[in-house]
Amino acid sequence: MAASDVETAAEEYDGGLAPSGADGTSGEGSANDRDARGVYAISVAAELVGTGQQNIRQYERKGLLTPERTDGGTRRYSESDLATLRRIGVLLDEGLNLAGVKLVLELEAENRGLTEDNRGLADDNRGLRADNRGLRKDLRRARGGVENSPEL
Repeated sequence: MAASDVETAAEEYDGGLAPSGADGTSGEGSANDRDARGVYAISVAAELVGTGQQNIRQYERKGLLTPERTDGGTRRYSESDLATLRRIGVLLDEGLNLAGVKLVLELEAENRGLTEDNRGLADDNRGLRADNRGLRKDLRRARGGVENSPEL
């Protein structure tokens, strides 16, 4: 794997960020749809990431990735699969074995999920705090209105 490919793959996964399209442009549909759609044959995927087809088959057997399959059973790799293959190459270059690579990929996926959950909870928390401020303001107004009422 070329040094620039290693740096790019590392940057895609350094903080649990979801991988982007290979060319960085947006096409039709959402990025998630585009990244998840299998379009590359194994020979093209192998060439794009700089590894052998047998390596990719072995990664699949070890559970490191699961490409889409056509009705005839042909593997089709997506942009997301290519990013995973690049990440596998980086981890292998750093000295991990396939079991270690699998664990790292699982932990990174879990991290991305937890990060997304945290963002959602932070958004919910901001909304609840805003609601609480509004309720406190309403309560102060209501208490102030009762104390100044001529009926008391």
